[in-house]
Amino acid sequence: MCQLPTKNSFIDQSTNSQDQRNMVGFDARNKDSVARCYLCQICMLILRNPIQLLCGHRYCHSCLNIKEHSVVKCITCNAETTHDKIIVDRGCQNDMETLTILCCFCDWNGIFKDYEKHLCANQLNVTCQYCGKDFVDKNLSLQHQSECGKMTVDCPFKQYGCIEQFLRKDTHNHLLTEKHQNIMSSVLIESESYLMNIQNNQQLTSTVSNDQLNKTVDIILNSIEVLNDDTQQLSSQTTQAQWLLKDLTEDMSKLSTAVQETQSFTTGLTPNQQVLQQNMNSLKQEIEDYQSISCDGTLLWRITDVQKKMADAQSDKAPSIYSPPFYSSPNGYKMRARLYLYGDGTARTTHLSIFFVLMRGTYDALLQFPFNYKVTFCLYDQSDKQEHIIDSFRPDISSMSFQRPRTDMNIASGIPKFFSLTKLQQNNNSYIRDDTMFIKVMIHFREAPKTLLPYIFNINPGLPTTVQETMTQQEVEKQKQQSTVDTSVPATSSTTLNST
Repeated sequence: MCQLPTKNSFIDQSTNSQDQRNMVGFDARNKDSVARCYLCQICMLILRNPIQLLCGHRYCHSCLNIKEHSVVKCITCNAETTHDKIIVDRGCQNDMETLTILCCFCDWNGIFKDYEKHLCANQLNVTCQYCGKDFVDKNLSLQHQSECGKMTVDCPFKQYGCIEQFLRKDTHNHLLTEKHQNIMSSVLIESESYLMNIQNNQQLTSTVSNDQLNKTVDIILNSIEVLNDDTQQLSSQTTQAQWLLKDLTEDMSKLSTAVQETQSFTTGLTPNQQVLQQNMNSLKQEIEDYQSISCDGTLLWRITDVQKKMADAQSDKAPSIYSPPFYSSPNGYKMRARLYLYGDGTARTTHLSIFFVLMRGTYDALLQFPFNYKVTFCLYDQSDKQEHIIDSFRPDISSMSFQRPRTDMNIASGIPKFFSLTKLQQNNNSYIRDDTMFIKVMIHFREAPKTLLPYIFNINPGLPTTVQETMTQQEVEKQKQQSTVDTSVPATSSTTLNST
């Protein structure tokens, strides 16, 4: 929300709850591509409830410890700001609502206005039920459970009869226990007994000679002896197998993560293309702005697609639009206009609201501040009647809006109730033709009579600037001469005229 010329909005400490103080900004996968002016310089995340200090720097409401100190010191430039000068930056909050956001926890993408609702509804913190460790999403929690040392697991040789359960971190100790070793020895003994049974069956049913049978038995017995000798060695091999199993589990987990990342990347191509398209559109707009740049303190702003932009403003998709920048001279003040097509603040739904914005320029160090020049807005009547809507305001030099800019733009200031929306939305109104409207902004670096403004705005804008200035000067002289003639008429003459 924009600031009026004579008002400032200050931060209210009493609204700071304990939960808000513990919260930092919003994280997002694309936060590195978000404009720096929308990032908190303390937590380096997207601003949550932005506030602005006198120096112009912005922070999350919860990141600055503003309750315990009477004066807050900016960590970026060390400038100090008292409590009553800290501003709740609602204009910045409104601008952020249309930012494209890619959720840092899932594949969701949308506008910043809907992001906090999404986080509250879908991405609650997850806690491991075995060790109590917290994770920011479900995928990381599932990955952790495959390696959590405090999780109860079965013996890897359960199929051989060891049904012991223990904590995963105690697996190595279990494999070396007497009970486990006895079970493995029993397995070997049973194998020996099984082989002996085979030998007896072969003696009954086989026609093989005794010599061959004895040789076979000797081979089996020798094998059993080898198995008995390897019992101790099996223990160490079991431990190695357990570590190998752990490595395999980790590799599977990494593979699963890689597959998920690939899927996320594929799914994220569409929003990335949308972001790229938005960046291309912004670059195209900037090129068009620089091609039509003005350096004489005036701006003729052509606004197209008015109906669509009014619908976006009404739905809060894009409450306001900015004009191209213009300058007072090649080395002068940098400025722009900000237009709310569906009104702002108390004028919302009733009036067209227009504001003047002072921007940070290359030569600000050489210019005089606060900015103290009269600003005039004109909405052109595109019919032959030329009933233009003209209104002016003079800056309040005590307002931060007109001090030297410390960020890209100062807080906007201007005329909330510039023109009635009822008249603007009438069919066949003369202010919107071919879905296009024209607004002129003029900075008065020299005082001009109010009666001169209609003449200035009726001059053909297609004429060269020097010709327009000459015509304006001639009109000034003409009005001065007319004023001299009117004041020189004798009183008796006036009485005669009235009586006749």
